[in-house]
Amino acid sequence: MKFTTLKALGTSAAISLMAASSVWGAECIAPANPGGGWDFTCRQIGKILYDIGQVDAPVQVTNMAGAGGGLAYSTVVAERNTDPELIVAASSATTTRLAQKAYGDATADQVRFVGAIGADPGVIVVAADSPFQNLSDMVEAIKADPASVAFAGGSAAGGFDHMKPLQVLKAGGFSDITSVKYIGVDGGADAITQTVGGFTQAMTGDMSEIVGFLKSGEVRALAVLTEERVPGFEDIPTAKEQGFDVVAVNWRGLYVPGGISDEDFQKWADRLQAVADSAEWKQAMTDNGLAPFTKVGGDFQSWIDGVVAQTEELSREIGVIQ
Repeated sequence: MKFTTLKALGTSAAISLMAASSVWGAECIAPANPGGGWDFTCRQIGKILYDIGQVDAPVQVTNMAGAGGGLAYSTVVAERNTDPELIVAASSATTTRLAQKAYGDATADQVRFVGAIGADPGVIVVAADSPFQNLSDMVEAIKADPASVAFAGGSAAGGFDHMKPLQVLKAGGFSDITSVKYIGVDGGADAITQTVGGFTQAMTGDMSEIVGFLKSGEVRALAVLTEERVPGFEDIPTAKEQGFDVVAVNWRGLYVPGGISDEDFQKWADRLQAVADSAEWKQAMTDNGLAPFTKVGGDFQSWIDGVVAQTEELSREIGVIQ
């Protein structure tokens, strides 16, 4: 459209015309800086939604770091509660922080959890030259001397990464979990650096964080915390097959504003299911060490409620909350 035509329309009409023909459609908020898991979720799901024709325009990704996801959560609840074109990346970290009141008085029912369509398997990792060859070696060492093994993880004390080795230890009959040393650092890469450098004896995190380090031979994975071995990483045994009945996956999914209609909620659930079923998503999971994990719609919300209750219980046990 030529400038003269816009001028003839009048300023306000021209502005509304330009807004209507915006290059962006829906918006996905990643509650963290670029490069992390939430950013990956927004960019991958957003791209595939457009590529497979589920949305008419590319999905705009907005990075809104702050308070471990709390800034995005409070912004959605307070300012965008009825926006039907907004989706927000979420994961197990979201429910952990809600369970532990890390977002203040925020509760899980203030938004609507649409679904998860993949899971980053939890892993327990050691440096390549570690004396520990399997989970039992590590658990027995901790039983003998709890101070001898320190874990590094990408979440704060009491966060999801911290919970993983505690669940393994409890499954192995070790009850003094408050004596276990955990160092929370800023992301999985930093946690691996701590472990490779010998500052900690193990790293607790997600598969996607360790893929590059596994390939370079800097680390060994003692266990993956899934029901079955992960496609593409079949050489890593599960904790369950080593006798520790623990499944801890960092699901990748979305929530939407709590005030949108049931119809709009279902529309996003259907779109997310379409992404889950696509060849493009299956390839993205393979490339990034994600395991299949699809829970979409109403049953996902009820599953979330159960997870929050379980997390509250373990958090009280370790003294993170009263």
